Amino acid sequence: MFTQQDLLSLANMPMPFGKYNGKVLMDLPEEYLLWFQHKGWPEGRLGQLLALCLEVKLNGLEPILEPMRNKQHIKP
Repeated sequence: MFTQQDLLSLANMPMPFGKYNGKVLMDLPEEYLLWFQHKGWPEGRLGQLLALCLEVKLNGLEPILEPMRNKQHIKP
């Protein structure tokens, strides 16, 4: 189950490491998320958010996150 805060995080939280360090989670390429799914999600909240992000992208739901952009700054 996810919360409104999770959706706000997807729309605003930057990726804290790696090739896409600093890129907002919802802007990560689907291929990168699929790679994590195959290799294993990071532990904790970040892994949960990345898995949720993949589900949002696979189901074409990115537009529901657009109005949430920049509504709340989320630190990694």
